[in-house]
Amino acid sequence: MVPPEPASGQDGRAIPDNVGRVALAVVIPVHNEVANIAALINEVVRALHGKIDFEIIVTDDASDDGTVEALTEISANAPELRVLRHVRQSGQSAGLLTGARASRATWIATIDGDGQNDPADILKLVARRDREGSSRPLLVAGRRAIRQDTLRKRVQSRIANAVRSRLLGDQTPDTGCGLKLFQRAAFLQLPWFDHGHRFMPALFIRSGGRVVSVPVSHRPRREGRSHYGVNNRLWVGLVDLLGVIWLKRRWRHPEVYDPHLHPGDE
Repeated sequence: MVPPEPASGQDGRAIPDNVGRVALAVVIPVHNEVANIAALINEVVRALHGKIDFEIIVTDDASDDGTVEALTEISANAPELRVLRHVRQSGQSAGLLTGARASRATWIATIDGDGQNDPADILKLVARRDREGSSRPLLVAGRRAIRQDTLRKRVQSRIANAVRSRLLGDQTPDTGCGLKLFQRAAFLQLPWFDHGHRFMPALFIRSGGRVVSVPVSHRPRREGRSHYGVNNRLWVGLVDLLGVIWLKRRWRHPEVYDPHLHPGDE
């Protein structure tokens, strides 16, 4: 599939030459979240300020409800905030990819733009990363301990997680949680496709990485409405699931021998 178009005002495909300038980038993809975005940005700043060097990258996915104007107003008092905008609506996975490409951090935390994730939990993911100390690519995934959603949505999610986990073996009880932490370089090496963010754990494992889960909070949506339903979550997810199964089966992990590193073996 074709990656998203560059965000307006910036080449979204360009890799910054100052990666590592900050310790953590918080990437937030949003679409029509004017009622929630200001409070969310303020929460992120309060949660991380003075605890870790960070930047916030909001990728607006062609909102038409005033979200961009709200972000412009917020940025005047939030120097950590950078705003990118898709010229055309491209989806949540594209928003994550655009933000990751533009980030100046080696580690990226993601969080949903609807305010249901608690930004204070980002530091829980960072603490778990520090305890793991793995040399392999690491994905720290949030697991919503108590879901604050409708019964119908919880049932749909439980069924989808069970089917996906059984078929993909992704070792993740809640791939739908927006809170995740991963290395920028490892993420950018994953295959990109629309809705791919739902399969990030399986894709990390496919690439030789590890996945660990951390219990996090979940809050009711304060304002607005969900952008996902049965048609664009369940049925599309089944088609994507078959594609990820194909990707896993086609991937090979070659063992490489370099005679320059083992000259005595020649």
